[in-house]
Amino acid sequence: MAKLKFKWNSDKIVSLSAMSISVLTLIIFIYQTNLMSKQNYLSILPYVQISISDNKAENTFSLDIKNHGVGPAIIESVIIYYKSKKHDLREYDNYLYNYLKSEMPVLDSVKFFSTSSLDKGIAIPANTNYNVFKVLDSEKDYELIASSLDKLVKQGLRYEIIYRSIQNERWMIHNDSDGPQKLD
Repeated sequence: MAKLKFKWNSDKIVSLSAMSISVLTLIIFIYQTNLMSKQNYLSILPYVQISISDNKAENTFSLDIKNHGVGPAIIESVIIYYKSKKHDLREYDNYLYNYLKSEMPVLDSVKFFSTSSLDKGIAIPANTNYNVFKVLDSEKDYELIASSLDKLVKQGLRYEIIYRSIQNERWMIHNDSDGPQKLD
C-alpha cells in the first residue's frame, strides 16, 4: 500500500484557517441569536397582579389589575369560583361588579362607583393599572362594598385570570398564586 503524504503549503494553511474561522463564526452567531431570543422574550413579559386599595379615611375602595411587566398583558378569560360553582365573567357582561351584585344584591344600592369591563382582548400596557371597580366619596358605599367583599372572600370567593403576552405565551394568576404561572 502506498502511503499518502500530506504536504503543508501556504494555500492549504490559508484554506484550513478560513474554514476554522467560518465554523467559529457560525458558533458565535448561533450563540448570539439564542441570547437575542431570550432577551426578546424577557422584553415583552407581562407580570400581572391584583391590587386592592382600601382607604377608610377617604372612603375609597378600589380593585385594580396591575401589570408590573415590560410588555402588555392581554386578557383571555376571568373565572370566579364561589360556593363550589364556576362562573365565567362573560355571563355577567365581563363586569366583576355585576357578578358581585348577583351574589350580594345589597350592592345594588351603591351609588358612588365606577366600573370597567374585563372583556377578552383588553390589553393592559406595561407598568400600568387597569381599574376594575372603584367606590369613592361615600362612607355608606365604602362600608357596604368593604364588608360585602370581606364576607364573600370568607365564604370562599376565588378568582382566576388567564392572560397572554404579544407572543401568545399564556399565563394565569389566581388568589393563591405567588405570581403568574406559565401555561402550555
